[in-house]
Amino acid sequence: MKVRELLELKGHDVATTSPSTSVRAATQLMNERRIGALVVMANDGIVGIFTERDVLTRVVAAGCDPARTCVGDVMTKDVLTCTGETTLEDCRRIFTERRIRHLPVVENKKLIGMVTTGDILAQEVREHEQTIQHLENYIRNP
Repeated sequence: MKVRELLELKGHDVATTSPSTSVRAATQLMNERRIGALVVMANDGIVGIFTERDVLTRVVAAGCDPARTCVGDVMTKDVLTCTGETTLEDCRRIFTERRIRHLPVVENKKLIGMVTTGDILAQEVREHEQTIQHLENYIRNP
């Protein structure tokens, strides 16, 4: 399966923020949306990603004040992305090798979605359930 197909199932909504947003406001948005990352945008382009890991390592552990620290100062700047044509297997490999959990999806330099490790796991569960159902039907009706 390709990322484009997964986005059709889950939707294209992506939570974004700007580099000037306070860490407190960004984490409040993440909590409200029950998500682990925000794509950081400036001038219609991706300039970073702000994740739970950034909060832990660059804000909490560093003793920064979330109300006074801007996302742009603590975000991850080197953002890996994928396209709609990327396979879920390739995404899984990137997640494992790079130890990340979020991949923004970009087409023609525009952000069109986000794929997460949770999305991949949910899709694998759906595929396994379909296989189990098929095998059960086969056994019952040879």
